[in-house]
Amino acid sequence: MTTAPMLGAGIIVPTGDGRVLIGRRTTASEPPTWSLPGGKVDPGESFEQTAARELAEETGIVLPAERMRVLAVHLDHELGRPRLTAAVLAPPSLAEAVVTEPHACAGWERVPVDALPRPMFYPSALVLGSWLSEPVVERRAATHGYPVAR
Repeated sequence: MTTAPMLGAGIIVPTGDGRVLIGRRTTASEPPTWSLPGGKVDPGESFEQTAARELAEETGIVLPAERMRVLAVHLDHELGRPRLTAAVLAPPSLAEAVVTEPHACAGWERVPVDALPRPMFYPSALVLGSWLSEPVVERRAATHGYPVAR
């Protein structure tokens, strides 16, 4: 039996002053972690459209999909099935982030990129590593990263 892959996007929302938007992930049946906004691709969506929609749904921050930029894609098998996560860079924003999904997020903060909190949700750590000059976490087995050529 084949298990369908998961397709998603993690959104990097920089502030322009060395900070990034991070949430306290509190998804049921998972240990609490820190996470970027993000989520699953809906049918017919591009990664950029997914990023704009998920950002608005999770934080209330509305930014146009046309301003989103895919930096890389990451493939991992942490869940026992393929998970492909696009690293999407949003334009800088200082808009207020609100908790719209209290069952999944306990709050949003803007944190310095040189003082990221731990533990980090694994796909978010991979996404942040695509943007920063060094990895945020050591890659686990069966994890692959593919920078997007421009």
